[in-house]
Amino acid sequence: MKSTEERYNELLSNKSPFFQFMRERYPLFFNSNIFLRDIQYAIRTYFERKNILISYTEAEELMKKFTQHLESEGQLVRLNYNSWKVNFSL
Repeated sequence: MKSTEERYNELLSNKSPFFQFMRERYPLFFNSNIFLRDIQYAIRTYFERKNILISYTEAEELMKKFTQHLESEGQLVRLNYNSWKVNFSL
């Protein structure tokens, strides 16, 4: 069983495929808004498609770490406590 840290590293190393997957379900493009729950549910679904079931709590933890990392790289710009602006092209 993979740890949360291993799943987090998998998200980081597969950012582009993850956002392509997310883009299929959500309106995601440069300067669009992206919401906390959309990212959280996309993470759960992304791993479920790989036959890896994760809990709501783990998805929330992954979402927090992932968005903090993307903010630190300038790829997401925080708008408020539950939304960001996408600052990269897909």
